[in-house]
Amino acid sequence: MQNINAGYGKFHVLYDINTSVEDKKITIVVGPNGSGKSTLLKSIFGLTSIYTGDIFLGEEKITNQAPHHIARKGIAYVAQVRNVFPNLSVRENLLMSGYTLKKDDLGKRIETVVGYYPILSDCYDRRASTMSGGERQMLAMAMALIRQPDIMLFDEPTANLSPKMSTQVIEEIRKLRDDLGKTVMLVEQNAIKALKCGDKALLLVSGKINFDGEASDLLGSPELGQMYLGLK
Repeated sequence: MQNINAGYGKFHVLYDINTSVEDKKITIVVGPNGSGKSTLLKSIFGLTSIYTGDIFLGEEKITNQAPHHIARKGIAYVAQVRNVFPNLSVRENLLMSGYTLKKDDLGKRIETVVGYYPILSDCYDRRASTMSGGERQMLAMAMALIRQPDIMLFDEPTANLSPKMSTQVIEEIRKLRDDLGKTVMLVEQNAIKALKCGDKALLLVSGKINFDGEASDLLGSPELGQMYLGLK
């Protein structure tokens, strides 16, 4: 991202963002509420207004492209809410996520992702609305993986989950890097858990990057941690 200024209509949120995401690594995005963390992910995925600057995927400029075009280039965005179809079953959600694929290919991919998340096989024919928050997050991850993305953007996937389930969701995201070689950007309020599994960290404050470096360095910074993340 080069010199990105972005927001929603006339509502300016991000200011002069310059950063990069490392291939097959986890980049953690943290910061106070309202600092622009979610807007950063949405800007990458074409869901905001980019006033100035450019976003690149490799050497290709993807600034202001439509989300469906960006998805086809290998980027998946898992929103904090409304990331599954609540009135559809697990099976139907997975079918919907791969509706552009050939039937045989889709069947194989569904079998593969259910293998990653065995909990889904136990509720395969249940409506998503009857699942726990953690189960729905697993379903949302599986739906994103159906499209076999290279880069996965997660917007606060542990919000409103129990501590135990939050830990499990973070562990599953770590596996995306370690087992599947995915590049991940993770916006997360639980800074300690996230930074412990991350490689790189971005600290956003009032729409600007306050820290861009190793996750372990931010975790070990008492000044930044106490001031912006509530760390002790």
